[in-house]
Amino acid sequence: MFTSTDMEKIFTVRLSEDGHVEIIDQTLLPNEVKFLKLKTAESIYEAIHELRVRGAPAIGITAAFGMYVLARQIPDNADFYKELSRLGEYLISSRPTAVNLSFAVKKMLSAVEGCGKEAALPRLYEECNAIYNEDRKMCRAIAENGLSLVKDGDGILTHCNAGVLAASEYGTGLGPLLLGKELGYNFKVYSDETRPLLQGARLTAFELFNAGIDVTLICDSAASMLMKSGKINACFVGCDRVAANGDVANKIGTRSVAVNAKYHSVPFYVFCPSSTIDFNCKSGDDIVIEERSPEEITTKFFSKPTAPGVKCFNPAFDVTDAELITAIITEKGICRYPYSASLAELFGHQEVK
Repeated sequence: MFTSTDMEKIFTVRLSEDGHVEIIDQTLLPNEVKFLKLKTAESIYEAIHELRVRGAPAIGITAAFGMYVLARQIPDNADFYKELSRLGEYLISSRPTAVNLSFAVKKMLSAVEGCGKEAALPRLYEECNAIYNEDRKMCRAIAENGLSLVKDGDGILTHCNAGVLAASEYGTGLGPLLLGKELGYNFKVYSDETRPLLQGARLTAFELFNAGIDVTLICDSAASMLMKSGKINACFVGCDRVAANGDVANKIGTRSVAVNAKYHSVPFYVFCPSSTIDFNCKSGDDIVIEERSPEEITTKFFSKPTAPGVKCFNPAFDVTDAELITAIITEKGICRYPYSASLAELFGHQEVK
């Protein structure tokens, strides 16, 4: 069993001194803690695509560090910016739904447009570290804003994982719980297992249990019963993309939680950094939903196939309608419906009609 001291040694992603992107392999948690060093475009792509690193902020940070690592390897006689752009597009294609991925890649490219390799490398190093440090600040601010919405002793339902393993520090959806623990709050957390990849069981329960937070693991289908019984005072989720109208893409099953919460009058809160808000995306209808391998449903966590030969539908995400969301919590403040107006006002964008 891990201790709090062991947890302090765990990091999600960092730039190693020997020029690699270093991550914890989240596919092995909670039974094995293994760190991977990534240096090639293929290894970074594979780590993101196979969810060895996951969570929108963590994916963005990985991509930023990855762009720097890959830039160092571009031959001196190559068209530097063209090759770096090609590598960036390749990384973006690993998980198209998470907007932080493209955000980080484009920010890195913007920092060196028109530069040759020699001038670009120090700029890329500075930019990737700035992206990482900015995420740390945002996570703390999101946690503080979210903590204002709940009180000591509340029962909180979580779905998927939006904690330290999904970001740089505190996380987003778990941030108020982890910060609250530090400040003396005592929450009763119910963690959806989050089928089919069990991020709630393997990651959220792992994080909260080892942080000393009272956490109970439940099947996804038990959430509605808990809401009816009055044990849930709020639902906390992160997200991978927020459209300009407030529609939110998050791990499959999130919409079901929101519908149940609406029916039972339980507040449903979405936590995200500003980098996850895509003002170029008008609504959830414009969000590309990644579909994944059928084996994740039928064999990944089973000793034998559960439905051999049967067709499967395995979307990684669903879209929660803005009308179902009680509030969207960002580092800059808390937005309420209608989000087309509140998000635009908070972030200084023109309202999307």
